[in-house]
Amino acid sequence: MTASVRPRWPVVIFDLDGTLADTVDLIVESYQHAFRTVMGREEDPDVIRSWIGRPLSSAFRDHAPDHADQLYATYLSWNADNTERLIRSYEGAREVLVALNEAGAKVGVATSKRRESAQQAMDLLGLSPHVSALVALEDTELHKPEPAPLLLAMERLGESHPSRAAYVGDAVVDVLAGKAAGMATIAVTWGAGVRANLDKVRPDGIATTPPELRDLLLPPALPQSS
Repeated sequence: MTASVRPRWPVVIFDLDGTLADTVDLIVESYQHAFRTVMGREEDPDVIRSWIGRPLSSAFRDHAPDHADQLYATYLSWNADNTERLIRSYEGAREVLVALNEAGAKVGVATSKRRESAQQAMDLLGLSPHVSALVALEDTELHKPEPAPLLLAMERLGESHPSRAAYVGDAVVDVLAGKAAGMATIAVTWGAGVRANLDKVRPDGIATTPPELRDLLLPPALPQSS
């Protein structure tokens, strides 16, 4: 008898910040630098964390519309200069991607980051070889919690049935986007999201560690006849 590991969903799409890449401190510090530089003050870190998963431009427009463009440009410059210094990996996250690939799943990323920033993060953490499709900010007009980025990622992976896909993310907007796309949703608790808020939007699964996530995506193998 041999064992065969099969993915629970043939297509798995991931958020990036706070899910595959530990960029939460980088993002918070980038926001704070922008607020200090442009407005002479800092913002509540918990408020900033609640913005993670949204496009930067919309967060700045909603919070400080008169300074949004200057804040955005200042953030981007500091973030690019400090990504390599502050980005961290989540232990075991890359291994989840490797295991999904080995099991025959199609793996994509749908993020609200700009493509250049997303690609830089994925390259630094060794994620890029294990991701077959990347959808970034520039690729869609609508963004999470709208489903457009997730559906485009599916299209690029050659899949047309959302019921065959799962979206994995750390924020409420990730779960809402996955549900809107008709996908299964998995929330992870090691990013910026608050567990109580994630519970309220009722994801199909919650993982507190990358090994737990792997078990949700790749159920224990069943023996097969050789």
